Amino acid sequence: MFNNSFKPLAIDFVREKEEGYKRVFNRSPLVSSQSVGWESLSIIYDRQPPIELPKTSLKQHCIGILTDIPSPIHTDRIIDGRFVRENNVQGDLIIVPANTTHQAAWYKEGCSVAIAIDPVVFAQTIYEAVDPDKIELLPKFATPDAFVYQIGVALKSALIKHGASSRLYAETLINALILHLLENYSTTRTNLIESISGKLPEYKLQQIIDYIHAYLDTDLSLNKLAASVQMSPYYFSRLFKETTGFTPHKYVIRCRIERAKELLKQGKLSIAEIAKSVGFVDQSHLNRHFKRTLGITPKTFFQEYKKSIN
Repeated sequence: MFNNSFKPLAIDFVREKEEGYKRVFNRSPLVSSQSVGWESLSIIYDRQPPIELPKTSLKQHCIGILTDIPSPIHTDRIIDGRFVRENNVQGDLIIVPANTTHQAAWYKEGCSVAIAIDPVVFAQTIYEAVDPDKIELLPKFATPDAFVYQIGVALKSALIKHGASSRLYAETLINALILHLLENYSTTRTNLIESISGKLPEYKLQQIIDYIHAYLDTDLSLNKLAASVQMSPYYFSRLFKETTGFTPHKYVIRCRIERAKELLKQGKLSIAEIAKSVGFVDQSHLNRHFKRTLGITPKTFFQEYKKSIN
């Protein structure tokens, strides 16, 4: 049975980074996003042994997603003073809102993805569609949610494979996650997709395109793209896709591929150097997106171009 005689540990995963995780679990996670600088966001993937967690109160909204669980795990959990005995399975979602007490104990090893979202970021994501002061994320004991599970797996994969270079992709996924949480697990329950329509004004679209091309070799951020035209990330993403037909992340990838094609034709840089100069983390990162987009590798593209001009 839980020991409730102590005050809850106040944890700030964004500020404390992995030290906050260690204070709860007495160990470092297998994978963490904090070392690669994803702003106001913490993603942790870990294989956790049987453990009883202390009572905690997090500064961020915490979204737990259970992964790689071959058989149900018996878990006792308390959220905001309410006790539930769970049989956790792969794909289950747990929501602990910011500043809400949480305590849990499970009795078999299992893997999970934990996503911590700053409440300010959570509210700012959709401020054009909903009054942030009226938004309240609700606590949720283990419940299956295939959509959130896929987002968690995608975020884990992006972190492991590309780290900092995947920030724009990660922020796009977090945008989708926040929208889903607002529509299904909050007091708002608003259909945000229907509440936002229209296209970007031509001057704002050009402003964004110029910004992307100016900083193509850097780790572009969805939050910075949106802020450059004074919009929330969600509102900007919706209007950008309505205007261009692409998500910001896919548009940036498209621009990087086009720039890489130009540099390949010039023949002055190696493929590895081109990858870095257009914002890919390395040559394999460029190769994968180049082949996915054009059906051939950069090397084959260069060889075919040389043949065409000779």
